[in-house]
Amino acid sequence: MTLWWLSYPLLGIFAGFVAGLFGVGGGLTIVPLLFMIFTAQQFPLEHSMHLALGTSMATIVFTSISSMRAHHGHGAVRWDIVKAFSPGLMLGTLGGSFVATWVPTRSMAMVFTAIVYYASIQMMLDFKPKPHRVLPGTAGMFIASCIIGIVSSLVAAGGGFLSIPFMVFCNVAIHQAVGTSAALGFPIAVAGTIGYIASGIGKAGLPEFSLGYIYLPAFTGVVAMSMLIAHLGAKTAHKLPVKQLKRAFGGFLALLATKMLHGLLTS
Repeated sequence: MTLWWLSYPLLGIFAGFVAGLFGVGGGLTIVPLLFMIFTAQQFPLEHSMHLALGTSMATIVFTSISSMRAHHGHGAVRWDIVKAFSPGLMLGTLGGSFVATWVPTRSMAMVFTAIVYYASIQMMLDFKPKPHRVLPGTAGMFIASCIIGIVSSLVAAGGGFLSIPFMVFCNVAIHQAVGTSAALGFPIAVAGTIGYIASGIGKAGLPEFSLGYIYLPAFTGVVAMSMLIAHLGAKTAHKLPVKQLKRAFGGFLALLATKMLHGLLTS
């Protein structure tokens, strides 16, 4: 058991750097790895994915704070967007975290993979939005943030894979989109964590040291290292030219989507 616990800080180093570099919560990268580790530890199969999702969401609460502070120091967080997005994000994420307990994993993963591929292509081709395109009004921002919150909770991600392309599409500069996405990860993670704890409380068969669908040893190990490393990823992001950062983020998304597609086709 102790040997497995040593893998969680290593996972935190990787997740923290990715979170800072791309303005994502790190959930897209650590959920598959947590699932593999939990499966290897022979956790009940019916709980392994939900534990990976819930634990990932809880780590994003702290990863997003570290990443957000680093990007804010570079003046890259659009707090007006954060303020407009937060209510819809929290509502969508909280609802989605309860829905996640009964949505078929395969169906959810297929839709998610298609969305990620679309966002990846958009970023790698350096899509140029029309000069007059701007962020929508209050109603449009609320609807968009609800959708991002729902999808983010279903895959336990910080929302960057959707919010960054959305902001770039609306002519928000890529560095500001990445920094703002890091800040948006916080309300997503808070609402999602509450939902995964509440939906997991009382479930039979959960491993020891679980709080709902949060596996505390994994949570502690990942958070301890990711908060130390996230600022390094953020510093790296602000040293890269805009086009390189967009292509790097697009390639990152494409790798994640391909990994998920391979798992779906071979399952």
